[in-house]
Amino acid sequence: MEWNKKLQNIIDYVENHLQRKEEPVSNDEIAKMAGCSFGFFQKVFSYMNGISFAEYVRSRKLTLAGYDLKSTDLRIIDISYKYGYNSPTSFTKAFQQFHGVSPKEAREKDIELAVMPKMQIEDKQKYSWKLERKPSLHLIGKTTKISCVNNEHFSKIPEFWSDCQKNGLYANLISLDRGNPKGMFGLFGYYDENSNEIEYSIMVISDADLPDGFTKIELPEATWAIFDCIGMIPQSIHKGWKYLHEEWLIKYPFKHAPCPEVEWYSDGNSYDANYLSQIWIPIIEED
Repeated sequence: MEWNKKLQNIIDYVENHLQRKEEPVSNDEIAKMAGCSFGFFQKVFSYMNGISFAEYVRSRKLTLAGYDLKSTDLRIIDISYKYGYNSPTSFTKAFQQFHGVSPKEAREKDIELAVMPKMQIEDKQKYSWKLERKPSLHLIGKTTKISCVNNEHFSKIPEFWSDCQKNGLYANLISLDRGNPKGMFGLFGYYDENSNEIEYSIMVISDADLPDGFTKIELPEATWAIFDCIGMIPQSIHKGWKYLHEEWLIKYPFKHAPCPEVEWYSDGNSYDANYLSQIWIPIIEED
C-alpha cells in the first residue's frame, strides 16, 4: 500500500476514535498501520503536511469540542474529559489558545470558532511510493566502473545492460534468479571523486555458487523508500530519478542509510508502456 493510502487510513482511524469511540488514539496501532515506528511516522507526517501529527490531533479535538459547546448541553468538564484533558483548567487553556476565547464565552456568546477540518490526503504525486522494511538480500552478478563525466552514465549504463544481453550474462543471471518476484537489480555502488567514476552492478537475488567473473553484494536489512516507475526503459527510470532529485528529496529530506541506491527491473517486456521498474532509496528511520 502506498504512503498516501496508509496516511488516509490513519486519518480515518483518528477521526473514528475521536468522534465515534471517544477513545485516545493508539500510537502502537498507528505505527502498525504506517509500517514504521511511531516516531518516524510523525516525521513523515510533518514533511507531507507542514503540521505535526500531535498538533493535527490536538486541533481536531478542539474543533470537535467547539462543536459540542455550540450544539449540546454537555458540561464543560465532561467535554474536557471526553477529549482527553485531565482537568477543566488544562482544557480551558488549550481551548483559549486555539479559539481565542474561553469555553464559557464560546457557549454564551455568538462567536465564530476556529476550525481544523478533517484532513483529506490527495494523490498529487507523479509517482506512488511506499516505505518498506526488507530483510538482507544476497545478490550476485557483474560489476563495472562507469564514468560520470558530463553525465555519461546516463548512456553508459544502458550500454552495459545491452552488452550483458549480447554476451549471455543476462540470460545466465535469469537462470540464477531466486527472487520473489523475479527481477534484475541495478546497484549504484562506490563513487570515486578523483576519477568521477561509479561502480555499477547488474545482479539478481541468488544463493548459487559464484560463477567466474561474477561479484557478490550483501545488502543489509534496511528500510527503503520505493518508487514505481511505469513505462519503457530507460526513459521511465530516467524520469523517476529526475523526480526524486528535483522534488521528492527536497520535500522528504530523509537521512540516507549506508547502502547502495537500487534500481529494480521486473520480469517482463521492458519496452511495454506498462512495464514496471522501481527505484529504491535506503533511508534511516529516525524517531
